[in-house]
Amino acid sequence: MAEEEELEQGKMPLLDHLIELRQRLIFAIVAWLIIFAPCAYFSRELYDFLARPLAQILAAQSGGHFIYTDLTEKFFTNLRVAFWVSFCLAFPAIAFQVWRFVAPGLYKQERRAFLPYLFATPVLFLLGAALAYYLIFPLAFRFFAGFQEAGGGGTVPIELQPKVSEYLTLVMRLIFAFGFTFQMPVLLTLMARVGMVTAAGLAARRRYAVVVITAVAGVLTPPDIFSMVSLMLPLFLLYEISIVSCRLVEKQRAEREAAEEAELSGKAPGA
Repeated sequence: MAEEEELEQGKMPLLDHLIELRQRLIFAIVAWLIIFAPCAYFSRELYDFLARPLAQILAAQSGGHFIYTDLTEKFFTNLRVAFWVSFCLAFPAIAFQVWRFVAPGLYKQERRAFLPYLFATPVLFLLGAALAYYLIFPLAFRFFAGFQEAGGGGTVPIELQPKVSEYLTLVMRLIFAFGFTFQMPVLLTLMARVGMVTAAGLAARRRYAVVVITAVAGVLTPPDIFSMVSLMLPLFLLYEISIVSCRLVEKQRAEREAAEEAELSGKAPGA
């Protein structure tokens, strides 16, 4: 068949595969280093951007500030900021190199099928990260900063003074959690493409999905109903989008199989 011939043409010896892999890794690392340099230079501004949701709340409530208790803590925190930001910015280039390495081993129709997921993955991640930064962070930080106490009358004053490294760990953990959570349509659609799930099965298990989404939202958000609902609603919408996407995948597969059967039946009489 033409597809098998195409795959045979894309085969290469193991040594050539290793050389190709090394080349792609070098390109990916170089792309990351090129982006890392300016991120390291502007690491202070990047940290200020990440700290802004809590800094604004502290300035309005108590005038509190961030602290670091280890001599090298702020330096390594800036490096971590530069590392994670540069990695996120370089991810499209890294994913492109991975794609260039994997694509020759795929059929043409498989390459066309997987390309949309390469574009959808960073977009959905950014949507999840933006939801966390602009909606969840202000609500969560305002809630937790509310436990400060001015003191007096026999009570001990309690002031929030977050450490720069611990704050970065919390923020990056939440950003990545929300970003990866928003990959639901990509994951479920890929599972449908290989036959692990079906659109009918996802629709029939919608009630279980509601329970799982509610539990995930309860774990990832602060303990207030508004923050929880702010994550639940987008996840519900993404689940429904996943069902529609799976239906499209199943429809395309059925059409392809019907075309292959028609082609085989057309060749059978002359065989």
